[in-house]
Amino acid sequence: MRRKPWLKGKIALITGAASGIGECTAKLFAEHGAKIVIADVQDQLGHTVCDAIGSSNSKYVHCDITNEEDIKNVVDTTVATYGKLDIMFCNAGIVDPNKARIMDVEKADFQRVLNVNVLGVFLSMKHAARVMVPARAGSIISTASLASSIGGAASHAYCSSKHAVAGLTKNLALELGQFGIRVNCLSPYAMVTPLASSFFRLDDEALENLMSSRANLKGVTLKTDDVANTALFLASDEARYISGQNLHIDGGLGVVNPSFGLFKYPNN
Repeated sequence: MRRKPWLKGKIALITGAASGIGECTAKLFAEHGAKIVIADVQDQLGHTVCDAIGSSNSKYVHCDITNEEDIKNVVDTTVATYGKLDIMFCNAGIVDPNKARIMDVEKADFQRVLNVNVLGVFLSMKHAARVMVPARAGSIISTASLASSIGGAASHAYCSSKHAVAGLTKNLALELGQFGIRVNCLSPYAMVTPLASSFFRLDDEALENLMSSRANLKGVTLKTDDVANTALFLASDEARYISGQNLHIDGGLGVVNPSFGLFKYPNN
């Protein structure tokens, strides 16, 4: 039976928390006793999430994660407001336009994805480490993707960026382990979020139907709640000896080669 609350007394900073996975995780962390700092560029949505959580347990800070001064400010504001930083969830990310041919990909679009998904995660990790190392404690989690370990699951820019997040996770886990700081990342399959909907240009129902048709695990549809629950586990003391891991939330899809056609039961 789950012991509640898992994050009592913890302070969590979540980037990209105004919508999607970040919003869902912010609300779940708050339910488990954490105080939340929401960092995003979507000011109206960010304040709405704070209102839902409650102003006594949350704070919104405008933050462009590609701007180091913004990252430094949100980390310093977290420590100034709540006295410490226990959990850094580097969740903010973007996609580029869906183009099938590399010849059609614009340099500016490729660079923009890497700026947010790689540089932004690097800066978030850097400044979390800056305050966690003296405290000799903390948990840093990043949102990667199924595209962090296989090809053909996303655009060239997005695939490259999420491979980089997985690599940063391993390197930083090795560096910060000596200070008792754990570093992990999450690699979910596609689900309904504003990011996925914009990439596939589908409404929620059509997107879920498409993803379910291509999924390995049948009978269940991936939701943002599933990713938030996994982040909760990794952020909590229940995962106190887990570090350097890229935890896939993909129903086994990442280990499947469907072209072989093995283990396929007859339709009847």
